[in-house]
Amino acid sequence: MGLKKGDIIDEFKRYPDSCGLVVKVMHGGEGFQKIVCCGHELTEADVVPARLNKFGRKFSPKGVGYIIDEKKGHPNACGLRLMVMDGGQGLQRMECCGHTLTLADEKELLTLGFGTLRESEPANEPEGPGSPTGTA
Repeated sequence: MGLKKGDIIDEFKRYPDSCGLVVKVMHGGEGFQKIVCCGHELTEADVVPARLNKFGRKFSPKGVGYIIDEKKGHPNACGLRLMVMDGGQGLQRMECCGHTLTLADEKELLTLGFGTLRESEPANEPEGPGSPTGTA
């Protein structure tokens, strides 16, 4: 069956003694097989409608908000792209389309097209003598 964009996998659904990994599917996922974290195998059975509100999640050294992108190392795959939303200290690997994805498959946020969210504003310099300055 695979995953689809917007699906959330929460490790606490079946494994409350884990690090509490939460990932969100950003793209692809038709070939998703499993995520291995804290020795547990997370599958489509761990999809939840929203992140479970529980304390005790343990962050990976990378923190949260990083993206694992299958296309980085496997351009002909289904293109699974997951964002780590919480937890993740015990994250070992993800398996999709027969490929194994690890933290080495992290995609820089700026290469996904988010680098120009805030364009630099031009300096407010007068255009000539007697030009108004400041804000109106």
